[in-house]
Amino acid sequence: HVIDAKYFLSAARIPVFEPRNHQEMYDMAFIAADYSRKFKTQVCILASGILAHSEGLVVTKEQRKIEPRPLPENLKNWMLMPGIARKNYNTATTERIPAVLKSAEMSNDLISEHSGRDGWGIVVVGESDIIVREALVTIGADPSMLSMSIANPVPLERIKDFASKIKGKLFVFEDGDRFLQDKMLSMGISVIGKEENSTVTDWTPFTVIQMLKEHFDIEYDVTPLKIDVKPLMRPPSICPGCPYRAFGLAAENLRKKGKLYAGFGEIGCSTLLFFNNAIDTILCMGGSDGMRQGFCMSRPEMASKVISVIGDSCEAHSGIDATRNSVFRNVPGVKVVLDNRITAMTGGQPAPTSIANLAGVPNKFNLKKAIEAEECKVTAVDAYDLKGVETALGQALEDADRGEFVNLVLEGPCQQIMDRSKMKRTIEFDRDKCKKCGRCNICPGIKFDDDGFPHFTNLCINCGGNTQVCMQRCPFGAIVPIDKDKKVGEQEVELPPPETFEKATVRKEDLPESLRIAIRGIGGQGNLFFGKVLSEVALRTPYNETHIVKGDTHGMAQLGGSVISTFACGKAYSPILSPGSADILVVMETSEVLREGFLELLKPGGIIVLNKFEAVPITAKKEDYPKLDDIRKALSQFNVIEFDAFETVSNLGDKAGRTVNVAVLGLLSTIAPFDKIPEEIWMDAIMALSPNDIIKSANQMSFAAGRIENIHSSSP
Repeated sequence: HVIDAKYFLSAARIPVFEPRNHQEMYDMAFIAADYSRKFKTQVCILASGILAHSEGLVVTKEQRKIEPRPLPENLKNWMLMPGIARKNYNTATTERIPAVLKSAEMSNDLISEHSGRDGWGIVVVGESDIIVREALVTIGADPSMLSMSIANPVPLERIKDFASKIKGKLFVFEDGDRFLQDKMLSMGISVIGKEENSTVTDWTPFTVIQMLKEHFDIEYDVTPLKIDVKPLMRPPSICPGCPYRAFGLAAENLRKKGKLYAGFGEIGCSTLLFFNNAIDTILCMGGSDGMRQGFCMSRPEMASKVISVIGDSCEAHSGIDATRNSVFRNVPGVKVVLDNRITAMTGGQPAPTSIANLAGVPNKFNLKKAIEAEECKVTAVDAYDLKGVETALGQALEDADRGEFVNLVLEGPCQQIMDRSKMKRTIEFDRDKCKKCGRCNICPGIKFDDDGFPHFTNLCINCGGNTQVCMQRCPFGAIVPIDKDKKVGEQEVELPPPETFEKATVRKEDLPESLRIAIRGIGGQGNLFFGKVLSEVALRTPYNETHIVKGDTHGMAQLGGSVISTFACGKAYSPILSPGSADILVVMETSEVLREGFLELLKPGGIIVLNKFEAVPITAKKEDYPKLDDIRKALSQFNVIEFDAFETVSNLGDKAGRTVNVAVLGLLSTIAPFDKIPEEIWMDAIMALSPNDIIKSANQMSFAAGRIENIHSSSP
């Protein structure tokens, strides 16, 4: 978030509302709709990335029913010929925006004021509100505060009135650039904010505190830890079993052969193919082939040396226009359409290529036929056919050299819509055939032991029952179907029926003022599940009358990169924690404990739960991974509980490790201050998130096993 849209929106005379917290994020649709109707204006709800990528407890409203207005005689008032546009602009400038400003100045929904004990003050707008409040709780400060969710027009008279009451220093905190700050300075209001060339576009509790410390004597010191052991670089990767993997390997191989110079990409899951050396640059969603065409028109000799890459949903909404343009302008080349039948990275919504739309209505759109209708060559290939993909891509580049424009459609479902019954691993390594060549090191679902032999991890999804790409990569036939007759100890475990238990309650006075926890791991480990369970637990306690917030690295949380999740309830505001505020740090992948700034989140005397699970990125070597003893030495000053969650659940029969997180939650429920919440409340929350009796039973067993594993390591 480096571009501040408020400057453009202000010039367009559009009111801008910036929600300050999750409740207001919910309420703002009502408020914005009312302003839109009352003042006959567009309204922009400028949602912060922090709020958009986190969740918080909200109180819902009764649904409103708005009767449709009668249609006007015609729609000519919405015509935008120059003369009409000028008239509308003048009206918006001289009448509409002043009217919106007058209403906002008087609004208790959009502006709130707090009179604090301290003699100084703060003006905040938007999501900076919860960040600043988190910082103030951390340092125990109580300044006066003017908090606004109206970003444009700026209520300067209200701000001037507030500033006149402040005897000490006045600060301003806002996302983006210095839109509000410069407005205040232009009105002669003395305010402290960002420096002239500041690169801060999103505040954190830590940066807020650091700024305040420059002006006040604040007893808060977080010195960055000096740890000699460094974590591995862990770029986000496509998911285990992703249908894009074969294409990434094919493109990389063609590069090595000198047949491919560059790949033009777009925003989406396919962006991550940058780390597979399949694409080089992106601009925007759907923009890949337009970039390729511009490049090839300036360098026609390169048409057979470059490709564009686009996802199916982006191809449907804008990419196909570029296809039409390439045909129209006779620009040869290769366009690769990765058809995974869904809008994957942003949450799994249906795309025009899905079997049905969001309402469940069967889909009639056919992507291949739509592209063929543009009168270009279309080749469809099974995305899991490694040899087929590379052959088709090589042939397409040869066709481009002869002046053709080829669309290569690679078809394979996203793991989010795969048949779950086909995701159980059906292959294994034949150690006798394995030559330890490392060609199977292409997926987070495979790891290597100290002797260099590969093993499947619990992240493997069997390529969803498609032809496994790792098996196709092995030149020695060392990845073979599982011999069920010889396999020992992998039989299905017969689970007992789930137990029933008494409901429990806990008194408010028995709970701490707040709870905070941060969880580090890698995408694919189910970090999001922690937040779901902890939220359900908090809702079953007196914390349900306070703030409950959780933050997650969405997108990357599915894609193998380094991720962090946070949870806080009670006297807590922000999904971004202040250093020194977390009661417990949970580490699901061992080396992730070393990530910069993570250990600093732990409060003095807090606990680290260190899960002994190693995942070496496909871009690294086994010998590069930090040694466990070195990690232990680096953590010697902390209270650490080591836990092998996979071994724990594997001993219960969960060889796939599906309940690893539940076992960690069991352990967590025994550690102060989370142990103040009765076991029955934890179990009730987990059962609410368990969809059937089999999963309920498995989760109960793993949770119980985790609770008995609370063995503390030596602490300093």
